[in-house]
Amino acid sequence: MRNSRLALLGIMAIMTIVSSNLNWTRGHWKFILQADAKGYYAYLPATFIYHDLNFGFFDHIEREKYHDPDLFYDYRADHEGQTINKYYCGTALAQLPFFLTAHLVTRLTGLDLDGYSRWYMISVNLAALFYLWLGLLFLLKLLETYSISQNNQALTLLSLAFGTNLFYYTVGEPGLSHIVSFAAIASFLWTIRAYFSDAKNNHLILLGLLLGVIVLIRPVNGLVLLLVPFLAGSKKRLSDGLQTLKSRRSALLLSLLTMLMLISIQLVIYKISAGSFLIYSYGEEGFNFLDPHIYDILFSYRKGLFVYTPMYLLSLGGLWYLHQKSVFLGWTALGFFFILTYILSSWWMWYYGGSFSSRVFVEYLPFFGVSLAFLLNETQRQKRHLVMIMIFVLIVICQIQTYQYRYYEIHWSEMTKEAYWDVFLRIDRLIR
Repeated sequence: MRNSRLALLGIMAIMTIVSSNLNWTRGHWKFILQADAKGYYAYLPATFIYHDLNFGFFDHIEREKYHDPDLFYDYRADHEGQTINKYYCGTALAQLPFFLTAHLVTRLTGLDLDGYSRWYMISVNLAALFYLWLGLLFLLKLLETYSISQNNQALTLLSLAFGTNLFYYTVGEPGLSHIVSFAAIASFLWTIRAYFSDAKNNHLILLGLLLGVIVLIRPVNGLVLLLVPFLAGSKKRLSDGLQTLKSRRSALLLSLLTMLMLISIQLVIYKISAGSFLIYSYGEEGFNFLDPHIYDILFSYRKGLFVYTPMYLLSLGGLWYLHQKSVFLGWTALGFFFILTYILSSWWMWYYGGSFSSRVFVEYLPFFGVSLAFLLNETQRQKRHLVMIMIFVLIVICQIQTYQYRYYEIHWSEMTKEAYWDVFLRIDRLIR
């Protein structure tokens, strides 16, 4: 078995063991679904158990049967007197096969068929593990298109899995949308590369399907389209690929229809629950593009991406080698990172509530993975040992900070410079 596949197998074994220890035993399954994740998931019991897309079961489940004041979260919003879910249904769609399996197992084992008993919650974690595997698998396939060596593919996977917040959002808060988005975007990026390589009709149709899923999970993730020039690899291949669309109108139309049909699922839900197809469920929340927090989202002690998960910063070192390989590659990669950061940092709550590091970058880890792989593949031998040492150190730092975050030494929202350095790598406070 190739080294990259061994690395993937090892990652999945470790993630599964950690998940089972943290989430599946005793009453720990009750903590799998937290905050926004409750809203993403709620579509499933609403549709298949309660037949109520106005979420009238909320009070019984959240305030009575499974009430926990520390975990209470109201995911509902009001639209002209009708109750709707604030969040989008794409994550629930991805979790659907696992939910239906859990429903069957729950029926066979005699537990409560309420959508929130033990097997339902464990299914949420199993879904995250599956989509982690799928995302890493397509990331490997993507790296192969860049002729990255087997060893460097394996090291890239290990670095992202254990050196970034991908780890936490698989085992710590698996019900959030980030792991599902990570898988969908990794699949999308590989399919774009495949299209620009041989321009098959099935690639076009698959792109429509994947883009529909990506937008249905989180509409802002449509930003992934900005990576198309980078993935094309050159101006000529980009131009040729776009020109080819003219001769594949039927496939293009089917692709667009597939995408629109998937996105329309959310619109139909709104129509059923509130009488309107088009609803903005976030109320007064939105983007303020005149007041971005670019520095804060990257470097602040409150939630800075490069502070809490510095592997992202190291990975960007690969942009230099991308630029050396092709000016077009370098500038399109850098341009994507800047636009992505600008838009994400323009959200009214740029730190995105309770989270470990800047969680909204998790879905774009396939992009950072390509950059890191180039860094590993192109670094001269005499400097490679230094990069390897840095990766090891950053994995250790990330794992310690993840552990501190899980046990509240790192606050979920209100960290400061003083608080950060007071607890920096202080695991003695957690093991005494």
